[in-house]
Amino acid sequence: MSEEFDPYALLAEGRVSVLATIKSDGRPQLSPVTPFYDRAEGVIYVSMTDGRAKTKNLRNDPRATLEVTSADGRSWATAEGEATLVGPGAGPDSPEVNALVDYYRSAAGEHPDWDEYRSVMVTDRRVLMKMTVDHVYGQRLG
Repeated sequence: MSEEFDPYALLAEGRVSVLATIKSDGRPQLSPVTPFYDRAEGVIYVSMTDGRAKTKNLRNDPRATLEVTSADGRSWATAEGEATLVGPGAGPDSPEVNALVDYYRSAAGEHPDWDEYRSVMVTDRRVLMKMTVDHVYGQRLG
């Protein structure tokens, strides 16, 4: 008997995903991203640069979709929801940069140089996307 497919588990495992946002003309804009899914909160977090297409799109229309494909390509999961953007931070100790530090710790663990990380987050004008997941679906093939 095969075990039941859990798209939420695949969302939590996914490291490289595709984020779809909506352009001003209504067409989708797709970007590869590295998400972190907090299953307990039902929120997907992604660090991104302010001013890029996906951040501009989310500021205009917060609806977003994230797709994760398993490493073997035989399963996929899609999460839909609305996103909010936190940041960019004005300084390395700002609440916005602290949110990016929390994201990094959750997604990747400890950074070897937090001062450098904080400085880069400010210089690069990084923002944190927080997408509240309201619908998940997916499939295991074969």
